[in-house]
Amino acid sequence: MSATKTVRVVCPHDCPDTCSMVVTVQDGRAVKLRGDKDHPFTDGFLCQKVTRYLERVYHPERLKYPLLRTGSKGAGQFRRISWDEAIERIAEKFREIANSHDGPQAILPFSYAGTMGKLHGSSLDRRFFHRLGASLLDRTICATAGAAGCDITLGTRAVIDPATVIDSRYIINWGSNTSVTNMHLWAIMHRARKSGAKIITIDPYQCKTARKSDWWIPIRPGTDAALALGMMHILFRDHLQDDDYLARYCLGGDELRERVMKEYGPHRVADITGIPVVDIEKLAHEYGTIRPALIRVNYGLQRHAGGGMAVRAITCLPAIIGAWRQPGGGALLSTSKMYPFDTNYLERPDLIPPGTRTINMTQLAEALLGEMPGPPVRAMYVYNSNPAAICPDQNRVLQGLKREDLFTVVHEQFQTDTADYADIVLPATTQMEHFDIHGSYGHLYVQANEPAIAPLHEAKCNTDVFRLLAKKMGFEPELFEISDEQLAEECLQAACGIAFDESNASARPQATVYPPPTGFVGIDLDRLKRDGPIRLNLPEHYAPFAEGNFGTPSGKCELYSPTLARQGRDPLPNYTPPREDPQTRPDLAARFPLQMLSPPVPEFLNSTFVNIDSLRQQAREPTLEIHPSDAKPRSIADGQWVRIFNDRGSFKARAMVAETVKPGVVITQSIWWNRYSPDGVNCNATTSTALTDFGAAATFFDNLVEVEVV
Repeated sequence: MSATKTVRVVCPHDCPDTCSMVVTVQDGRAVKLRGDKDHPFTDGFLCQKVTRYLERVYHPERLKYPLLRTGSKGAGQFRRISWDEAIERIAEKFREIANSHDGPQAILPFSYAGTMGKLHGSSLDRRFFHRLGASLLDRTICATAGAAGCDITLGTRAVIDPATVIDSRYIINWGSNTSVTNMHLWAIMHRARKSGAKIITIDPYQCKTARKSDWWIPIRPGTDAALALGMMHILFRDHLQDDDYLARYCLGGDELRERVMKEYGPHRVADITGIPVVDIEKLAHEYGTIRPALIRVNYGLQRHAGGGMAVRAITCLPAIIGAWRQPGGGALLSTSKMYPFDTNYLERPDLIPPGTRTINMTQLAEALLGEMPGPPVRAMYVYNSNPAAICPDQNRVLQGLKREDLFTVVHEQFQTDTADYADIVLPATTQMEHFDIHGSYGHLYVQANEPAIAPLHEAKCNTDVFRLLAKKMGFEPELFEISDEQLAEECLQAACGIAFDESNASARPQATVYPPPTGFVGIDLDRLKRDGPIRLNLPEHYAPFAEGNFGTPSGKCELYSPTLARQGRDPLPNYTPPREDPQTRPDLAARFPLQMLSPPVPEFLNSTFVNIDSLRQQAREPTLEIHPSDAKPRSIADGQWVRIFNDRGSFKARAMVAETVKPGVVITQSIWWNRYSPDGVNCNATTSTALTDFGAAATFFDNLVEVEVV
C-alpha cells in the first residue's frame, strides 16, 4: 500500500499574506497542494501563482547538480561538478581574495526576498559573511523608503491588526493593488464593503483593485505627498481635525497646520497632482467624516525621489483626524515589526569588523563597474535574488556581470538570467524541501514550515551550504554547527524590546517600542508544529496607537520631527517632486515626455514564476499601456510592437491603447526574465539607480521615457 501523509507548509514569497498551505505527499512525492482552511487570516485560498507551486517544485528545468562555467559569461554553458569541488573552489577563491591587498571587503553577498523565511532569508548566511568580513549589503530595493517615512512619523511601521479592517467604513488603497498583492486583506475589505464601507483607490494606473473599487482617483506619479498635504489643508480649514488627539498624542500639530494652510491649497495641489479640486475636496471631506477610516499604504508610491517623504506625509493623516483611536482605523504599511524575532542572535552583527563598508544593492551597477569607494568587487555570492533581471540600470549591471575578473556564485533553483553569468551555480531547495519559520508583513500569525519531501536531486538549502562553506573556511564550529530547528527555537526568544533594524546596514541595534516583547509569550516551536499558525500574543481588536504610545523618541506621533531638525533637514512633511518630473524638468521631458511605471505582472512575483510555462502563457508577453491621447500623435495602434527608451536604454513591448492610465503616463508590467523578452532585456534597461530621499531606496517609478513604433 502507498504511504500518504499531509504536511503543513508556508508560502515563502515576498507577499504580505504569508499563506499557510497543506501538501499531500504520496510515496515521497508531493501530489496535491491546497490552502490551509485552519489559518484564520489566509482562510484556505491561494493566489494563482502559488496554486501552481508544485509545477515549480517538479519543473523539468530545476537545477539538479553543482555546475562550473565552461563558456563565456552570459552564454549559459556549464558542466557538472561535485559539491565537494564546488565548495573547495568557492572557499579557495574567498581565501585568496580575503588574503590579498583588497581584503575580504572585495567580496559582496547579494540577496533579497527570494524567501521570507527567518532561517533561509537571514541567518547563517549573514553570520558567514559577517565572520568573513565581506562588504555589507544595504537591502534597499523594495521597502526602505516607506519604512523610513513611517519611522520618522510613528517610530515604527504604520500598523494595525489587519483583521480589524472588517470594521473599517472608509478604506483608501493608496498606491496599493490590494486585490492582487494582498488578496486576503482585499477579501476582508470586500466583506467590510458589504457592511457599508466605501473603497477608494489612489493610483496613476487603473489596476485590478482600482477597477473593483467604488472610486478610482488617478494621480500623477510621484505626487502623493502633495495630495496628502492638500487633504490636511482641507481638514484643518473645515475643522475636521481631532484636536484632542493632536494635543494628547502628537508633536507639531500647530506647525503642520501653519504650513499646509499657507502652502498646500486645493488649487496648487490640483496643479501638482492632476486631480480636480472638486475630487480633492470630496476625498478630504469623506476621509474626515466617515469612521473608522483606514489607509492601506503600499510600497509602489515610494519608488521616486520623494518616496520617503510621501509615506511620512500620508502617515500623518490618521493622527490629524484621530483615526488611530478605533479598530479598523489608522494606516497599514506592514506588520513585520510586530514580531520580536531575535535577529541579533540569528545574524550576529557583532561579528562585523569595524569600518566595514556598505554597498547599496540598488546601485549594483556602480559597484560592479568600480564606481564606488573602497576595493573593487572581485567576488559576488548571489542567493534569494536575480539581480540581472531585477536591478535598475540593467545594461550596466549586465556589463558588470560579464567581467572575466569577477568570480560569481549563484545558489538557485533555476538557471536564471543571473545564473547565466555565474562561474559556479549551486542547486537550491524549494520551500517543500527544507524547514523554516515565518512571521508576516500582512497579518499577525507565526508559522513553522515543515519539509514535505526530501531535497530533489542534489539540491541543498541556504543554511546547509553556509555550514559547508564555514567548515571549509575553518570558521568557529559553534557559530555554524547548529540545526535549523535550534536556530528557530532561539529566535523565538523575545529580544527584550531591543530590535535589530534590518534596513540599517551598519547593523547597530536600535532601541524601540516595537516589537512588543510579549508577542511570543506562549509560543514555541513544539506548539507551532502541533497547532499550526498561532497569533501573536496581542489583544483582540488591537489598535496600537489608540492612546499614543508611538515608537518615536517623544513617544508621540511626530508631525514635527526634532530628529530631522537636528540633522538640518525639514522637520515637517513637505512635497518633494520626482527627480524626473515633467513639471520640474522640462528640459528632460522635451526628449522623454512620458512617466513610466512598472508594477508587477499579476502572474509573477517580481522575477519569480516567470519560467513557469502556464503562468507565462497567461501573462502572454511584455506590454505597454498608453493613453489614446499619447498613442495618436505617435501613430501607435493597439497591438503594435513599440520601443520604449531613454538615455539609459530601451526595451520592446506590445502596445495596449486604453484609458487605464492618465495622459502622460505609460505602464509596463514587470519583471520579465531577459530571455523571455523580445529583445533580450526588460523594462529595467530604462530605470535609474538614483536613490530616494529617505531610506536610500530604489526609484523605479521615477523614470521618463519616449515611445515609438518599432
